[in-house]
This record gives sequence, C-alpha cells and structure tokens, in this order.
Amino acid sequence: MTIGDKIPEVLGVDQNGQEIKASDYKGKKIVLYSYPKANTSGCTAEACSLQAHKDELADKGYAIIGISKDKVENQKKFADNYSLSFPLIADTETTTLQELGCWGEKVACGRRTIGILRTTYLVNEEGVIEKIFTSKEIKTKIHAEQILDYLATL
Repeated sequence: MTIGDKIPEVLGVDQNGQEIKASDYKGKKIVLYSYPKANTSGCTAEACSLQAHKDELADKGYAIIGISKDKVENQKKFADNYSLSFPLIADTETTTLQELGCWGEKVACGRRTIGILRTTYLVNEEGVIEKIFTSKEIKTKIHAEQILDYLATL
C-alpha cells in the first residue's frame, strides 16, 4: 500500500477475540503499526513507547492498533505483560499484513527471509493512508515521539 490508499476494511481479530474493522474507526485517525513478534525486545520497546504516549496521540485524534502474525493468546499475553490498552491484531494467516504490504522479504543477520516488515501507517478519518514510516525509519524506543514530531510539522 502507498500513501492515498485505503486500508483493508477487515483488519482481523484482536487479543480479546474481537473483530476489528476500519469502519469501527470512521471519523477517527489511526496509528496502525506492524511488528515482527510479540514479547521481543524491539517490539516491546515500540509498543511501550506507543502506550506511554497514547494520550498525546489521542489528543491529536489518533487511536492505536498493532498487528503481527502472533496468535491471539500470544497477543493477549503481550498486552497483559505490558499493560497495552489498544488492539493487537493476530493475523496468523498474514492476510492483512500482505494487503498492507508489510509482509515480504527482509535481511536479518545476512540471511534473506520472508516475514513482517516493521511499518507504521498514519491513517485519516476516512481510512486513507497519509504517512508511512518504514522499518529503516522506525526507532522502536522512541517511535511514538517520532510520530508526534512528524504530526507537529503539519
């Protein structure tokens, strides 16, 4: 997906077994971020950064939604372990990840693999992508600050 594209209507099932749809957020903006694996150091740092700045993002009209290939149970443990109060979608079949374009080839430790490309999409009130942060841009420990800094330039 690129800037100007609409996100998929059905995003998936979250850690509480609730189906999450783009239309659930009509009239709201979304920080939709993909991460490789729950309860790993980088993904935890990113999620905790977003949680710590959730109110500031909400003040700017943004809700947060995370998505990875983890199972519902793993997403639930991740949310519980770090008091994450936003949906974490369990896209075990990678359907939405592929639609978003954040599933593909990556290089880790010199090896080429297929997996989740850490990506963040800022989505407007109509479900249209307005900004994309790629894995090369994202600094997991301060990712929420990166988003807020970007929003301050608008």
